[in-house]
Amino acid sequence: MTHDHDLVLRPTEAQISAALNPPPGRNGGDLVVETLAGLGATTVFGLPGQHALGMFDALRRSDLRYIGLRVENNAGFAADAYGRITGEAAPLLLSTGPGALTSLAALQEAAAASAPVLAISSQVPTAGLGGGRHGYLHELPDQSASFRGVVKSVHTVRTQSQIPSAIEAAWKSALTAPHGPVWVEIPQDVLLSPTLIPVVTGGDAFPEELPPRPELTAVAADLLSRAARPAIIAGGGVVRADASRKLRQLAEVLKAPVVTTPGGKGAFPWQHPLSLQSWIEDRYTTDFLEDADVLLVVGSGLGELSSNYHTFKPRGRVIQIEADLGKLESNHPALGIHADARLALQALLETVSPREDAEAAERVREVLARVADRIAAQELTLEQELLASIRRALPASAPSFWDMTILAYWAWSAFDAKGPNHMHSAQGAGGLGYAFPAALGAAVADPSVPVLAVSGDGGAPYSIAELATARQYDLNVTWLIVDDGGYGILREYMTDAFGEATGTELTRPDYVALAESFGVPGVRTTPETLSDDLSKALGSPGPSVVVLPAVLRMFAPTHLG
Repeated sequence: MTHDHDLVLRPTEAQISAALNPPPGRNGGDLVVETLAGLGATTVFGLPGQHALGMFDALRRSDLRYIGLRVENNAGFAADAYGRITGEAAPLLLSTGPGALTSLAALQEAAAASAPVLAISSQVPTAGLGGGRHGYLHELPDQSASFRGVVKSVHTVRTQSQIPSAIEAAWKSALTAPHGPVWVEIPQDVLLSPTLIPVVTGGDAFPEELPPRPELTAVAADLLSRAARPAIIAGGGVVRADASRKLRQLAEVLKAPVVTTPGGKGAFPWQHPLSLQSWIEDRYTTDFLEDADVLLVVGSGLGELSSNYHTFKPRGRVIQIEADLGKLESNHPALGIHADARLALQALLETVSPREDAEAAERVREVLARVADRIAAQELTLEQELLASIRRALPASAPSFWDMTILAYWAWSAFDAKGPNHMHSAQGAGGLGYAFPAALGAAVADPSVPVLAVSGDGGAPYSIAELATARQYDLNVTWLIVDDGGYGILREYMTDAFGEATGTELTRPDYVALAESFGVPGVRTTPETLSDDLSKALGSPGPSVVVLPAVLRMFAPTHLG
């Protein structure tokens, strides 16, 4: 009797011949790029370094497209965005020690946002593994220890025969829900040594699925079907799982209002009658959600930003669908369902009973009207007009990437993303310098649409070197830099807390002249001309920079009580 798992695919005669007669001149680096290609990768990001040269030499014998950035952290941000846009694991090739460590902030953002990044780094020669302190260049006692608290999984290779399996295991880990970054490290001598191992011709690229437990979805469906005032919080897990359509179907069946978190931007249509939009950082929204007798939380851990800074105290029953086991019930007791959002929402769609609620849309309108009145009372028309100008200029299908800057904090709540996976920011880990290199990665992923990056003059210097990358690969990215003379949000925080700000004022370059020195067109704009200038820049192929001198203010918080 033969079982399915006993079946082994027989190699073809061509495969046997290729295995017996591998081409000459290959090394361990070839096994890396061959494995990546066999798993389906088409593009790799990175930065060469002495220990990693075996991998980079192998690229010229490969069909993989290489996109080289100028700083490892920026290469990580670019890979992060490529993974978000494509849903594929984005390979990131790095060198040992300082090169590897420079990528850590980007990998933390990828982990917080569940972006699939496959980081592959060189290591010191095999003799130096284990903390032997041989004094190799870039040597660390335990390089992988620096990454274990950041990435999903760590894979250390010691021989060439381990390379294909280690990379395949890492690939699956990166793409298994919740998506995230993974780390593979390979010693320099393993990468450089000639190899007689046959050419890697394929791999199992299919990650494990994470379906919900049926007894839990049955209980959840019963609670939702009998609820008097159900509501839904949609987080980034809905976007990563490509579950926006199923979310909309469920909300409409249940007549349940939906609010999206900053990470879940675009997961639910902005103008839908049941849409509370993204005003989750608002007390009126918080009160509404607290009043729900059954609250469905999909793809969110209800962390700081998604709970109005932990002031949210639900009074009803909470159902939480979350692929990250560590986030399940981490902030509120709930019926916790450990599952991929798409599979769990499908299970609920198959089991809930439709609800009728003629007043749901009116309750949503009342909340949004109260929010609008609160903002209007603060006389913040400049900030709202700037967001409206950006929205007019940006094509509906174009993605945008936002740094940690005041305009981005406004966008978390007030910007219509026009669709799932269209708006991305560094709100996961909160590091500066994300927007522009991430936008470059998105432009690599889909050259057919323009990409917008938004930074402040505090975050922009982190990414200046990548103007050269944008020009070298002629990437279709427009970079909007809002110049307010310093770290604007920190200026506000310190002034509010201490009466004056320290260390927030910055001397900065002429960004237009700087862009032009890289061969990138630049223009200085005003609030009145922003929409037209952005439209022109976004409509012109290749990179461009738009600089907006403006001092912006945040809307008053509602969590300080």
